[in-house]
Amino acid sequence: MMLKKQTVWLLTMLSLVVVLSVYYITAEPTNNNNLANVDVGKEEKADSKKVTEKEKSSDTKNTTITDAKNEVFEEIRLQMQDERSKKLEQLEEVAGSTDLSAEERSEAKDEMNRLQKIAEKEAFIENLIIQTLGYEDALVQTDESEVLVTVKGEEPSKAKANEIIKIVKKEMGNSSVTVAFQSENETK
Repeated sequence: MMLKKQTVWLLTMLSLVVVLSVYYITAEPTNNNNLANVDVGKEEKADSKKVTEKEKSSDTKNTTITDAKNEVFEEIRLQMQDERSKKLEQLEEVAGSTDLSAEERSEAKDEMNRLQKIAEKEAFIENLIIQTLGYEDALVQTDESEVLVTVKGEEPSKAKANEIIKIVKKEMGNSSVTVAFQSENETK
């Protein structure tokens, strides 16, 4: 009888831990600005109150705009990745099919390799543009023989566009390259 009570108690505690863990993981983070003011002295409280509502709202607005811009680039990247994944799945089915000829399966494998190389080159070019040219973010989209590069950061200039085109042509070969600039001030 005692063993059963201990087992029930243990299972209850474990289930409580699991429920609390799930709640903690799925709960949205709360922003408690009042925590910093709990142990703050009178002078520091007065200084912290000097920040006006206008400054707070402008900081929030800038953060939101920046986050939204980053989300746009990430959303496009995810869409491209989803499309490629679907295409790769189709090609894997063709490559694994025993009903097709060896030549057709080989072509499917070659296309899979080509798609993977393009994705790697796009990521490499994005990192290269960010690291060497100092842009905040870069997005490279390849479509057949055309490459669209969108960069976020500095003001647009022909010299910077030429540098980007040189980088892309060096890595991707003879492709038609289009460069678009998205300035930091731009809102969507």
